[in-house]
Amino acid sequence: MVFAPGEKPRNEPEEVKLQNASKQIVQDAIRQAVRQVSQESRQREESTSDNRGTFQLGVGELTKKHEKK
Repeated sequence: MVFAPGEKPRNEPEEVKLQNASKQIVQDAIRQAVRQVSQESRQREESTSDNRGTFQLGVGELTKKHEKK
């Protein structure tokens, strides 16, 4: 194998291991980010649906008060 000036011979199996490890780290980080976004979306939806229920209850109460007059 011929190397350019300043280029060092590489231990190819070691380089492959490092590349695979890097890919695994990136994939794990992506999975974690997707899980976090999904969880935050679910929490936002639950919070929004809770607020809607309260709002609808309030509207119903106003209607009932109006009917009593």
